[in-house]
Amino acid sequence: MNHNPLHYMRLLRLAATGVAAILSGCSAPPAPTAPTPAPPAPPTAPTPPAPSVAAGRAPVVKAPTVPPVSPATNPRAYRRDAATHLYERNSERIFKGQLPPLLYAIGVLQVEVDGLGRVTRTSWMRAPKHAPEVIAEIEKTVRLAAPFPVPARMGKVTYTDTWLWHKSGKFQLDTLTEGQL
Repeated sequence: MNHNPLHYMRLLRLAATGVAAILSGCSAPPAPTAPTPAPPAPPTAPTPPAPSVAAGRAPVVKAPTVPPVSPATNPRAYRRDAATHLYERNSERIFKGQLPPLLYAIGVLQVEVDGLGRVTRTSWMRAPKHAPEVIAEIEKTVRLAAPFPVPARMGKVTYTDTWLWHKSGKFQLDTLTEGQL
């Protein structure tokens, strides 16, 4: 009989492996585990309150979404992206068709948008001072529409648009206007 310690260790390992294999075949199957619960859904941003309208119905304001990236390379090109964005967010408030010859208010507003689409500043170039409620409503509308398309090619942008305000509380932006009668 061979009394080599190395041979003895190999036999012990082989025996231990065999016993482990036999015992694993005899054990009961593992108890079913409860399915892992899905992670909780991320909290949704609260829907901002609907802006007030001078003449009646409150408009529908859509919840914020992830902003698209604007391909614009200058403020004039970005203005179209911003106007389209404002129209999408305020579809119920857009005056359809040609505007009448006399409008309740006209204002020219500059809007500064940072690299994430956030409105960082607004300033009036021509405020409709006879209609302070329109001034407040336009500023509120712009802020509630954030985030705007990300001005990726410019980093940040300051664009200017003219607000054409009807007495009904509906508006058009000069960039996307359907004209005037």
